[in-house]
Amino acid sequence: MHPDRPVTLAVITGAHGVTGEVRVKLFGEELDAYRSFNGGALVLERYRNGIARFVGVNDRNAAEALRGTELTVPRSSLPPLGEGEYYHVDLIGLAAVTTAGEPLGHVVAVDNFGAGDVIEIERDTGRRFMVPMTAAAVPCWDDKRLTVHPDFVEG
Repeated sequence: MHPDRPVTLAVITGAHGVTGEVRVKLFGEELDAYRSFNGGALVLERYRNGIARFVGVNDRNAAEALRGTELTVPRSSLPPLGEGEYYHVDLIGLAAVTTAGEPLGHVVAVDNFGAGDVIEIERDTGRRFMVPMTAAAVPCWDDKRLTVHPDFVEG
């Protein structure tokens, strides 16, 4: 875990109205628990139902200029995790190995297509394969490596 690594919580998708409000697409469950984003560059004045207002953004042009801006906070500001929980940002970049310790590559993405998280692993050859983030497929992980059961390893 890298405590200062920026974690993207949302992205601004465009202006809302003419007074500087913006539409926000959340990647998690909440935004209003945080006040400062992007190292203090954006300070949240209010948030409700996908619409946000930031301090100093007072008209549609300023709001529209923020389109595509990711809203990030330091990893250290996220709530602590319970047993078996993880943040996607903590898994991306981990070395992936088999239960026997054989190198598989590294984690390049964590996706969710509706049935739970899926880990994407890239081999040194550039080939990628996916593994469900279940106890059967990924019996353990820590801040250095993710262990994959051999039954879930693809060539």
